[in-house]
This record gives sequence, C-alpha cells and structure tokens, in this order.
Amino acid sequence: MAKRQEVAVSQLDYKLLHALSCVIKEQSFERAADVLCLSQSAVSQRIKQLEQQFAQPVLIRSQPIQATDLGKQLLKHYYQVVQLEADLLPSAMPHSPQIPLTLHIASNADTLATWLIPAIAPVVKSHLVEVNLLIDGEEHTINRLKDGQAFGAISLQSTAIKGCQLTRLGNVDYLLVASPAFSRHYFSDGISAQSLKKAPGIAFDHKDNMHTRYIQQHFGLSQGEYPLHTVRSSEAFVTMAKHGAAYCLVPRTQIISELASGELVHICKQHIITETLYWHHWILLKGVYKAVSDAIIAHAQSVLD
Repeated sequence: MAKRQEVAVSQLDYKLLHALSCVIKEQSFERAADVLCLSQSAVSQRIKQLEQQFAQPVLIRSQPIQATDLGKQLLKHYYQVVQLEADLLPSAMPHSPQIPLTLHIASNADTLATWLIPAIAPVVKSHLVEVNLLIDGEEHTINRLKDGQAFGAISLQSTAIKGCQLTRLGNVDYLLVASPAFSRHYFSDGISAQSLKKAPGIAFDHKDNMHTRYIQQHFGLSQGEYPLHTVRSSEAFVTMAKHGAAYCLVPRTQIISELASGELVHICKQHIITETLYWHHWILLKGVYKAVSDAIIAHAQSVLD
C-alpha cells in the first residue's frame, strides 16, 4: 500500500494542480483560463486529467464552485509546495525573475475592519506578494484552513487541527451600541423585549448568528420577532449606527473614537460578549509565510485584551 502511494505522489503534475487552484480562486473556468493564459477548454481538460488520474471528481461544479474532499487534499498539498518553492528559489536562483506569491488568509470581517491590515501591511510592503483574504464568520474560517484554501485562519476554535498549530491572539469585546438619537427614540424607558420589537438591529448574514443569539439569550426574542437588517460589512454596521438607522453589536476596538466622542453609546452595559481569537496555521512555515504569521501574532497580541 505504501509503495503504491509513493508512486501516485511522484506522478503528480503540478500544472494540473495550478489549474485546480485557479478555478477555485477565480470561481470560473473562463477567468481561470485568462489567468493561466490558456483556453477555457484547456483548463477543463487539465481538471479532467486530474479526475481521470484519481478516478474521482476534484470539483463540485456548483455555485460557488467547490473542491471535493480529494480536491481539498490536493489543494492543501499544492499550496504547501508553493510555499516551499517560494522560500527556496530566491536563494538558489538569485537572478531568476520573480512572480508574486499569493498568500491565502482566512479572517472574519470584524478582524479585517480593525487590526488585520495594520498587522500584515509591513510584510506586504517589503515582499512581492498578493494577499487573498477569505472572509467568513469567525466560527467558519477554520474550514478554509482544513480545506487547504488558506495557510492560516483567525478563528474561535481553541484546539489545533491535524497538521497545524495555533496561537492565542487575545480577547475581543462586543458591545451593543446605537447613536444617542436612536437610543432616545427607541429606548427612552430602557432596553427591553418590548422596545426591541420595534427597533431595527443588524446581522452580518445567515451564518453569523451573534446578534440573534445575544437577543435570544438576554431578552428572550427569537429572530423574526424584531426588525433586523442584513449588512455584509463591519464598516457599514458602524456607519448605519452612527446615522441612527439601527443598533448593532460591534467590537470595542472598532468604535473607540465614536464612544469617546459620544457619537455612539453603549446601550446595554450589563451584557458584553467576549470572544477569544486564535491564529491557526500550517506547522512548517518558512519565508514570507512565517513573516506574515509572526506579524499577525505580534500585532494582535499588542492590540487585543
């Protein structure tokens, strides 16, 4: 059995894996063909060759396009090989042309809106890289790492997954806030289940249930018993609240100046959500991958808690 597996690995054609990676990243065979400077039929043929080699599909041709379990394993292997190659070539071939290295990082939207860009910016400015930020709920980002789509993920999961390690980044406090005018209009007699039935809140999307959990836990209202906007942007949460269009749960780190100026007020001080974030990443990080990972850890630990 071990011998057969060795033969299969030795026969991997990395141009086929590159095509698979492009299709997943671009979510289109046509756009992948443009990136690879190939025809669309050539890209399809490369995916077909992979599937013929392993006698099973590597893609689920849906919307969005997804990798099968085998496809995820192949992608994870391919990204790790790319990392090792990127670390080796500059020293082995110092005069060879370089192309940008793509760094796939999974993050939640709140982290992206607050401290992630300042954390990675110094490394991005000093290396030839492209950053691909995969945004998902903090409970789901770990799946991007498991699937091989990212080399690292910011997550709530406190246990390491196979082949990876984790570092505690720190705590994030989520506050329920609104503009002073909004608070006076809807909560003049205090925040309660009755007043919440008329006050519009904000949720990120159907996968992010922090707001609905909060209202259910502390006020006994189920989703559908109160108005709730869906806004897929952490920055827009704050903008809507500042304009008096809604109240919302946001990280304290995102609204420090608004709280200090009184533009937003904390409307439920007795109930604060505190979540602990962790950085999960491949174990054997080298070169720019390690530099980005170290930068994320150092910056997060300096601004959180």
